[in-house]
Amino acid sequence: MIKVTQIFCSVADTSVILVVEDRADDIFIILRSFGQAGLTNPVQVVRSGEEAIAYLRGEGKFVKRAEYPLPSLVLLDLKLPGIDGFEVLTWIRQQQEIRGLPVIVLTASDQMRDVNRAYQLGANSFFVKELDFSGTVNFSKLLQDFWLKWAQMPQTSRPEPKADEKRSGRL
Repeated sequence: MIKVTQIFCSVADTSVILVVEDRADDIFIILRSFGQAGLTNPVQVVRSGEEAIAYLRGEGKFVKRAEYPLPSLVLLDLKLPGIDGFEVLTWIRQQQEIRGLPVIVLTASDQMRDVNRAYQLGANSFFVKELDFSGTVNFSKLLQDFWLKWAQMPQTSRPEPKADEKRSGRL
């Protein structure tokens, strides 16, 4: 008989979730479904690809890591103004310090080309936004159970600015 042991991360309930979503109504539904699902993790929300990258780098208004900690999970919409979700995903996977950060795509697109591209760029999962609230609550429970309790996460750290960025003062 095989004994299955449940391994919980000691910080599972304090692991930060970064939601990258531009639509206010979708943000409201996601946050409300987290509450309904009993997901009590701290959540940070950014509304563009540019803000997502600044948050992950710890730049601009996100420089204080105590206030804006590095997330344990990114929930990423693809259809964002400016830098889109594909570009954010590409950027994350190019950063040595955070390339292992779990990125879950949650988008309205059910186009197979978007699914394939997201996985090719390194998405850990791809989900289409639910039209009904109960489906979104079930998705939130799945996030909590699998990604925040069961899955072992790699160690990540804030990306260091490149040498040319330090010299030019673009921080």
